[in-house]
Amino acid sequence: MARFLGYLKLLPLLALLFLWPLHGEHKSVPRSGTVRFVDVASSAGLNAPNTYGGVTKKKYILEKSGGGAAFFDYDNDGYLDILLVNGSRLEGFDSKEAPSNYLFHNNHDGTFTDVTEKAGLKHSGWGQGVCVGDYDNDGFEDLFVTYYGHNVLYHNRGDGTFEDVTKKAGLDSKETRWGTGCAFLDYNKDGWLDLFVANYLDFDLQTAPLAGSSYYTCHWKGMPVYCGPRGLKGGQNILYRNNGDGTFTDVSAGAGILKKGEDHFALGVGISDFDNDGWPDIFVSCDSTPNILFHNNGNGTFSDIALLTGVAYNGDGSEQAGMGVGIGDYDRDGFFDIIKANFSDDTPTLYHNEGDGSFTDRTIQAGLGLHTHFLGWAPGFIDYDNDGWPDIFIANGHVYPEIDAHSTDTTFRERKLLYRNLGNGTFEDVSTQTGPGLLIKKSSRGAAFGDYDNDGNVDILVNNMNDLPSLLRNEGGNQNHWLTVKTIGTRSNRDGIGTRITIFYGHQHQTDEVRSGSSWASQSDLRVHFGLGSADKVDRLEIRWPSGLTENFYNVAANQFLVVREGEQKGH
Repeated sequence: MARFLGYLKLLPLLALLFLWPLHGEHKSVPRSGTVRFVDVASSAGLNAPNTYGGVTKKKYILEKSGGGAAFFDYDNDGYLDILLVNGSRLEGFDSKEAPSNYLFHNNHDGTFTDVTEKAGLKHSGWGQGVCVGDYDNDGFEDLFVTYYGHNVLYHNRGDGTFEDVTKKAGLDSKETRWGTGCAFLDYNKDGWLDLFVANYLDFDLQTAPLAGSSYYTCHWKGMPVYCGPRGLKGGQNILYRNNGDGTFTDVSAGAGILKKGEDHFALGVGISDFDNDGWPDIFVSCDSTPNILFHNNGNGTFSDIALLTGVAYNGDGSEQAGMGVGIGDYDRDGFFDIIKANFSDDTPTLYHNEGDGSFTDRTIQAGLGLHTHFLGWAPGFIDYDNDGWPDIFIANGHVYPEIDAHSTDTTFRERKLLYRNLGNGTFEDVSTQTGPGLLIKKSSRGAAFGDYDNDGNVDILVNNMNDLPSLLRNEGGNQNHWLTVKTIGTRSNRDGIGTRITIFYGHQHQTDEVRSGSSWASQSDLRVHFGLGSADKVDRLEIRWPSGLTENFYNVAANQFLVVREGEQKGH
């Protein structure tokens, strides 16, 4: 820990030597009202219904969470495909009628085709989340899907089909677990992607008390509802080390991941090198218990420094009912910040990375404390207008459908929130000014971010509980310049997950990472997207690979999808 804190004290001085001034001019062609999000899910062919617990009433906490979503290119054709995680109902289904996860292939014309059965991904159960990573470095993206029950690892065969290799890979479990958020990361930087899985509760549906029973009744604003997690035993998070031969080993105990004697109801996962020491750290958003920040000690072990660094609680010192996580450098100071979505009657939490080993809750100062009746699930930093400043999106949806039968200021279905980054540490709520797609009310869960139509701006995919999905197409964000970078590792893992990319243009700079997981149990595009405002080129593109290699590229033209292969010193 002393090494960690001591290193951070030097970083501001090092930044002065290597980085241009922090805040450049906030140049932007489109005004906030000229960028529109339109829900095109229906016309795009995303006709997959989501099934998750009761529609008008929910009896158990198991029915609340809902599924994640993924943007990923499973067939390497340069276009993002879609995976939607699905659930079940307490009464169950006939095997022929049971709901399944869905895989949609991108047809390159703005539409998608359901290829679930052809790809071998028909699977039913209480699906939770999804993360993507090429765990065997064969050049094709593999899938990990979390469940209440048993998680599944799908190996991408490279011919359009997937194989369930969970048991073969050593990831099967005898006991029932409640997996939630997940992420691939190379925590030991050996070139092979490891896997972190958050677990919510030790929960047995056969013995769980029924909501409304005389000894298990909770109330929310006067309504009888199922009880939350308090009083139940928290699940144990798991870290699996990739053995480099297609198998994994559970190293949670030796790595310091197990929290013995402590209950943490873990939901969202965000991976990032928060202290800029070259090693990926793990943030876990927890429900009704303190959050976790596993600092990577660089020797195969982790230490929970959430309390020490200021992210265990909010600025008032309170536990929150945390859901999903977004990671980004919203003020462009070279240190990654955290946005966390929370339960209703609360605000989201914006943790600003101070660059000295600590975080500060800047929620109110940043202008994010206005809406307290939304129940947030899936936050994310996205530069929706390509002005060079990461904005904030949050997908919302309540967990009690019963509230619609009562007169309150809260509804089960809720609209989305979008906050525009003003470039001075504050945000402006533009949710009602950016098209009809954000105004449609649904009980949303997972959200993924990516440019599915390759037109130069970031679109949004949302999985909605007991409803059809939303595909929010960005119209107008590409009026500003942009650059999207795909990394291919050679010494590092094939995806380049954990690679830090910094761009310098004019007197401005931005930094981001190639990242698996985040949002609410979802996977966004592994390509890293930068808005450039009025800049038509990047003066210098710096790439720091997990292997330790740093490469620089100069005079990179804007408005292109750049592919960079580790060690080649050129993009193509």
